[in-house]
Parts: sequence; C-alpha cells; structure tokens
Amino acid sequence: MAQRLLLRRFLASLISRKPPQGWWGPLTCRAPQCSPGDLTVTPNQARSIYTTRVCTTTFNIQDGPDFQDRVVNSETPVVVDFHAQWCGPCKILGPRLEKAVAKQHGKVVMAKVDIDDHTDLALEYEVSAVPTVLAIKNGDVVDKFVGIKDEDQLEAFLKKLIG
Repeated sequence: MAQRLLLRRFLASLISRKPPQGWWGPLTCRAPQCSPGDLTVTPNQARSIYTTRVCTTTFNIQDGPDFQDRVVNSETPVVVDFHAQWCGPCKILGPRLEKAVAKQHGKVVMAKVDIDDHTDLALEYEVSAVPTVLAIKNGDVVDKFVGIKDEDQLEAFLKKLIG
C-alpha cells in the first residue's frame, strides 16, 4: 500500500512538471475513459512505466477514524470482513468474498479489518470469532455471519444487503 502511494506521488510529480524536451514521450491513455490512474509514461522505446487503477471495491481499514469515514459514513452498503493473518478459514473466505463483491459492480464495497491490529473495532462490533462478516448500510449493522460460506450463500447475503 505504501509503495503504491509512493509510486503514485512520484508519477504525479513527473506529470505535473514540464519535462525537458525529448526526455519523456507523450502521455497516452490505455482505456476508453481516461483518468489520471490510466496514464502511461514512456521515457523511451526500451522500457515503460505503467500505472493501474486502484481497486475501489475492497480496502483495508487503517484506524478508527478511517473506519468511521469509509464504512459508517458510506452511502454505499459496506461488507466488513473481520479477519486475522493466522486464521485458516479467513484465508479461504477472504478471496471468495472479494470475488462476490467485485461481481456487484460497485453496488457494495468491502472493508477488511485485521482484528489483531484493530482490537477496539472488533470489541465494539462484538466480534468473538473470525472470520466474522458484517453488512453495514447507512451506518447500521443489518446482517452478520460467522465462519465460511460458499459462493451461492455469499451472493444471497450481498443481494439481501443491496435490496
């Protein structure tokens, strides 16, 4: 995450200043709808620097205020995955849940909370086992499950959240 932020700042500084004549090639967009994250900077024919769009459907919670801003105050329904690095079932559920959320095309987003890093949030939301997944809509917990679910069950869970 930090590396991505540094790369983005570096590329933004390159794009914002005018390079010496002949140093950089033209900026080209590789997508039909161009945004700053889609730009390609080509210094010469031998090498290229590519940037990609940041995945906006899944994000890691950094701290309490970040949780408040991105989850509780979100206008989009949020699925919150409370997990731990040492948890085997979490490693199975996480990718399944990310895939199911991605299929919803932005109708719902997913926040990942590591309980070892954010025990205060785990206690506040009464997480007693991992994986625990909460469905939060308009700042309120509307649904919850603990443990592993298969793809069909996850899709039903998300459809119920979206309404």
